[in-house]
Amino acid sequence: MGKTYESITGRLRSFIEAQPLFFTATAPLAADGTVNLSPKGLTGSFAVLDEHTVAYLDFAGSNAETIAHLRENSRITLMWCAFDGPPNIVRIHGRGEPVFRDDPRWTALLAHFPNLDPSRHGLRAVIVVRATLIRDTCGYAVPLMHYESDRDLHGRRFAREDDESLSAYFTGKDHVATSLDGLPGLPLPLPPTPTTPPT
Repeated sequence: MGKTYESITGRLRSFIEAQPLFFTATAPLAADGTVNLSPKGLTGSFAVLDEHTVAYLDFAGSNAETIAHLRENSRITLMWCAFDGPPNIVRIHGRGEPVFRDDPRWTALLAHFPNLDPSRHGLRAVIVVRATLIRDTCGYAVPLMHYESDRDLHGRRFAREDDESLSAYFTGKDHVATSLDGLPGLPLPLPPTPTTPPT
């Protein structure tokens, strides 16, 4: 039977931080709008900020549905599945926000991701999610699978881009500045990557 949690702590936090893959689901307000479901990987790109807040790095891609939906209505669900060990599914339902490079919170948020170099992946936003409902379910039907490693293809593809070329890449894609349903997506041109002040 499913259980509801008051906060992201203890074994629940350990479980979600240990998973190499999670999924995000969002949708526009329009009844006929396109529901979006995305897989998220890359070790070090997810962080628990506090007992009710999580964040993940949003990297370069051909679409920006999650960003567009969050800008319109902020609704999001994150899901983790146990593909090894005891069966388990955890969902965080919440309200999310894309934080862009020109936001004053940018540098402080990046400090939560010390084990991943975002410059190799065309980082375009940090997605911050405040949990409104945290639940787990059994996961008995989820198959057992073996995790081998992260793919290196994303880093190899986008490590050669600078801010200007990355902005041009996004501009050339049909569904980055606007969603499949025409909602505002990633603001372009892309602001330059902030420089971290010396300490």
